[in-house]
Amino acid sequence: MVLAQFVLVHLATIIYAVRGGLSGGEILARTQGSWAIAAFYGAFVIACAVHVPLGLARIAEEWLGWSGRCSNAAAAACALVIALLGLRAVYAVVA
Repeated sequence: MVLAQFVLVHLATIIYAVRGGLSGGEILARTQGSWAIAAFYGAFVIACAVHVPLGLARIAEEWLGWSGRCSNAAAAACALVIALLGLRAVYAVVA
């Protein structure tokens, strides 16, 4: 439920920006230094880092026949990568 709300707000923001004719530079200028944007997208990244690996672990078990231990280890690695890269992107947009 939380991830769906993040996606809806994100899509609404994209539509607003595109219809308003904002360029990439103008969007970045508006987001720099905004702790509200950082908090929103930081939470969005964490929600993705929790949601996506859980699904990938189940897919690896069912489709690839991986053991629970192996699929969970791969999912943990995916979660870490998603969190690190996503939070780095949030930092780059806000800082």
